[in-house]
Amino acid sequence: MRSGNEPVTARSPLRLRFWLGIWGLVWAAAGTAAFALAGRPGWAAACGALAVVVSVDLFMIVRHIRQGPHYQPGRDIPPYEPPGSR
Repeated sequence: MRSGNEPVTARSPLRLRFWLGIWGLVWAAAGTAAFALAGRPGWAAACGALAVVVSVDLFMIVRHIRQGPHYQPGRDIPPYEPPGSR
């Protein structure tokens, strides 16, 4: 059932996003190093830029996790307001 306020009450799996961000950061750093060693500066720069973007995203994710229930409600908080009684 849709309540119409989903954008306001939507939740994000921040811990999953964090670990996927770590995974992406590892691959971007490895790609930067591999392309730099292979003599491909364009690809190395692209992977380096991606690593910077992922790092900023990880910073924001950690910030949102530390904000607590305001940003990451617990399992006992419903994802939307229940409809009124009929």
